[in-house]
Amino acid sequence: MALRNILNDNHPVLRKRTDEVKNINSGVLRLLNDMRETMKDADGVGLAANQVGVSKRIIIAADGDEIIYELINPCCEEREGDELGIEGCLSIPQTYGEVERASKVVVTALNRDGKPFRLTAEGLLARVLQHEMDHLEGILFTDKALRLIDPADLQGDEES
Repeated sequence: MALRNILNDNHPVLRKRTDEVKNINSGVLRLLNDMRETMKDADGVGLAANQVGVSKRIIIAADGDEIIYELINPCCEEREGDELGIEGCLSIPQTYGEVERASKVVVTALNRDGKPFRLTAEGLLARVLQHEMDHLEGILFTDKALRLIDPADLQGDEES
């Protein structure tokens, strides 16, 4: 496994729709492993392949500290409810904003073995999945943010 560089928000790869994964081969498996290590090293909760320069429909998402989901060719099948929440992004450091997302989603994808699976998520995991799937479409959270928030204001909230 190796750490990969996380691209910043002005990189053109982040603004293009990614390509579907046709074959799960050793390169895809290595990418998944590298993405996992890169996300953990950056203290993130999600990462899309294009954030590390690979224009493929692959994301990883953490459910707390225990489970990291690997999703190849993810597709959101169902959305339920609306929830306003604060988001940040590893590709846009020190920038936060309020984004409205579905509070519950059902996502289908392939796992690293090429087997289809269905994931129902609520709360933070639902938000992370939607955020990362937006990356695959070339959309950044700042495109959807209702307002941006000064990082200093977030620290004040945490201390209260």
